[in-house]
Amino acid sequence: TDPPPLLHDPETLYREQSQFPSLSRADVGPVITSQYGGKYSNISTEWTQRDLERNENVKFCRQYILFHDDKSIVYSGPSGNCTEIKGELLSQDSPSGDMKAVVRACTIKGEEKQFLEIWHKNSKIKSLNLTALKKHGKVYEDDQFGCLVWSHSETHLLYVAEKKRPKAESYFEVRDHLGDQFVFYEDWGEALISKSTPVLCVLDIEGNNVSVLEGIPDNISPGQAFWAPNDTGVVFVGWWHEPFRLGLKYCPNRRSSLFYVDLTGGKCEQLSSDSAAVCSPRLSPDLCRIVYLECGVYGPHQQCSKLCMVRLYGFTGIYSSMLPHQCWSADSQRVLVSCAQRSRKVFNSSRCLGDSHHSNLCLGVGHHSNCLNRVGFLPASGSESEVAWVTLEEAQKQAEFDWQILTFTPPSEEDNSQYPGLDFDAILLKPKGVKEGTKLPLIVTPHGGPHSVFVAEWFLSQAVLCRMGFGVLQVNYRGSIGYGQDSILSLPGNVGTQDVKDVQFAVESVLKQGDFNREKVAISGGSHGGFLACHLIGQYPDFYKVCIARNPVINLASMVGSTDIPDWCMVEAGFDYNTNNALMSPAILEQMLNKSPIKFVTQVKTPVLLTLGEDDKRVPNKQGIEYYRSLKALQVPVRLLWYPENNHSLSKVDAESDGFMNIALWIIQHLAL
Repeated sequence: TDPPPLLHDPETLYREQSQFPSLSRADVGPVITSQYGGKYSNISTEWTQRDLERNENVKFCRQYILFHDDKSIVYSGPSGNCTEIKGELLSQDSPSGDMKAVVRACTIKGEEKQFLEIWHKNSKIKSLNLTALKKHGKVYEDDQFGCLVWSHSETHLLYVAEKKRPKAESYFEVRDHLGDQFVFYEDWGEALISKSTPVLCVLDIEGNNVSVLEGIPDNISPGQAFWAPNDTGVVFVGWWHEPFRLGLKYCPNRRSSLFYVDLTGGKCEQLSSDSAAVCSPRLSPDLCRIVYLECGVYGPHQQCSKLCMVRLYGFTGIYSSMLPHQCWSADSQRVLVSCAQRSRKVFNSSRCLGDSHHSNLCLGVGHHSNCLNRVGFLPASGSESEVAWVTLEEAQKQAEFDWQILTFTPPSEEDNSQYPGLDFDAILLKPKGVKEGTKLPLIVTPHGGPHSVFVAEWFLSQAVLCRMGFGVLQVNYRGSIGYGQDSILSLPGNVGTQDVKDVQFAVESVLKQGDFNREKVAISGGSHGGFLACHLIGQYPDFYKVCIARNPVINLASMVGSTDIPDWCMVEAGFDYNTNNALMSPAILEQMLNKSPIKFVTQVKTPVLLTLGEDDKRVPNKQGIEYYRSLKALQVPVRLLWYPENNHSLSKVDAESDGFMNIALWIIQHLAL
């Protein structure tokens, strides 16, 4: 058969692949016994999908029903059609399943307002205008702090919101708080803009009264909260402000502890160490234990976590910053975790050291509609690998790809003397039906982080590029998560060398297979992946024929003073970080510069496409502009795309779709396809 065509107009393929929605949430409801004695559970799922015509991500829900006998599944399938969800910021069913709480954003006469709604079966029974109550600022809907939790008695709701600030006025207004009009308030950084001082809030459903919990220390920000047994208090994670807020998104290594605040006396008690970083606490069904994740403070932003437990009355490690909300088994003896293990994402079970009405149903979901979403019962302890999975709904298969996971051992001269013997992986994608002897163009994509990982799952951009006729090599260089803590620790101090050589070694090894055209190799990466892309075209100036860098790190020395995570710059450059050494010596700044892509910019010959987010606080757009100006001065072909109202992820539909089209056409142009 003939090789797939390289489309000079990839719009058709992008539009086709954009129709696959992404799963954002899945919940298993309580076990219900019908009037005929049969047992069933409802499964609620929420999805997002790109709507290119409306230029936005739309959210919709899909319901499934599952009949079972407590041991095996009798029937599973969808119940009803998809329904678009509008304005929902948070939603949560009550423990009994009889009620549902929703925080909704609405625009009324040009003003944005937030409402808290209570639904009972088929009708809305309450709707409170939280904005009009003026007890607090906007409700937090993010995964970092946000929560919406029913009390066990189903009489109260717990959520997190921004602390109400007194209205600030100019000096020339005759009001209180004069001179505070332009005071700077720190927030928690990238993707948490304007989230500065969260407070825990409780709604008394019967009395329609909202109160802000007292007793929480002023120097911590609370979040990820839930009700203690008997609703006598609230357990939450508190992050110290010390002495200024560092970015939290993708950074679980911020000093934090587990706290308990007593609702009767207002006393706040610390439950975990004050010298670690914790997140994702989960209460067991028997209400006797809390599990949570703990890792070290500072150091690599993503690292191996410990699964810890607080009593109220061969595995390569856990790499997750969030436990599933329903992670406990029904008997409160096991905890289910989903995390990366090398280049795959797997479920693992951890045994804890007592019976409950909860079901042992497990829901195994992929993030996209062309991944199988499955459900099954958790077997007896020790037999977790034997789950009998049943598919909820058939997935739309993508038969046009071949993929494989390749493992590489660095040559001896590139071995890390402190952490020897480490290997790494790459995931190779290529289109099916390629005529024998055809050498395809290759796009190399190192991930960002750097302590992140590619796992074998569907990605929109890679899928379209593969359909266009490109090979795609996703490199999990040493330092990626899922390969053990030694692999993570091997990279700080060696960025710009070890990771660069790993990517180049992987590319050279794949090219030796003979399936790809050595003269048509592109490099593409974002964030630290962009750091690597710019390093590679500087250190191997004749190798890569085209480069794409999305919000790239260009100069660690200039970035450290403007990013929301200055500790990242120091740690990856090989230095310990603490707030006392925030003022850096010239020697440290020199070392940062030496490890940065800007050091090699005079050697660059490769045409570069830069895509930058106007609102990026993680890698400020000045980094990309610095590279752009340098390349312009050197008369290297360069193009810069600037996306307003987009942050580091460049994930709004306009930026994502326009960015992809420009990237595809830039590659086609400069590979002369």
